[in-house]
This record gives sequence, structure tokens and C-alpha cells, in this order.
Amino acid sequence: MSHSSERRAQVEPLAAIVAVFAVGAGLTIYAGVLDDELPGQDRQHVAGPTADRLTAAIQHGGVVEPGRLSRRSTAAPDGYTLNATVSTATSRWHAGPTPPARAQTAREQVSVRVAPGRVRPGRLTVRVWR
Repeated sequence: MSHSSERRAQVEPLAAIVAVFAVGAGLTIYAGVLDDELPGQDRQHVAGPTADRLTAAIQHGGVVEPGRLSRRSTAAPDGYTLNATVSTATSRWHAGPTPPARAQTAREQVSVRVAPGRVRPGRLTVRVWR
């Protein structure tokens, strides 16, 4: 075996690191451009985080209290209008103006206090729009 065959297909560690970095950077840029160009993507997904903030504002001890729906304005992002509905199998509470058809919607399963000492499964529906 010749002396030169021992080094065949070997790369310096620094060159390998630079090559991996270049490939990673290229893939990141490609994915970012592709994501920006996909049709039908709403750039502002605010309904989900708004529902999380509202749930935290109207809960006490992990149970939603429908009487606290008046706190909905603290959960709405700046410049957005919010409509919130809490419903169980037998009752429904809502706060906020009627949402347009274009409003973003998020739903969460919650526990709802329907009376002192009575908790029922329910759903929180949040609609957000500009």
C-alpha cells in the first residue's frame, strides 16, 4: 500500500465543520423562503394564544368561572376584538360582540363551575378578529 492511500477520503475537521454549517444554513434559508411563499397561510395565529390567556384569566383553581368572562378584554391582543363563549351540555355564557365570518377561532375543553360545588365539562370558544 502506498503512503498516499492512507489519507484518501479524509477531510480536515475544520473543513468538515464549515461544510456542515453551510449545508445547515442553506436548508434553514430554503425552509424560511418556502414557508413564506405557501398559499393559505395566515401570518397571525392569535386565536390559540388568546384562548390560553383567557382561560388563565377566567379560571380559579383550574375551573372556569363563567362570571369572569368580563375579563376577556385583558386577554385580547392589541388591535383585536374578542368574543368568548363558555358552554356546557345545559348552559351557555358569552361575552363580546358578534364575530364576523373571517374571525380566527380556537376551542378548548375546560371544567366549568355551574353552581357552588358543581363542576361540569365544557368548552371555551374564542373568536378573534381585527
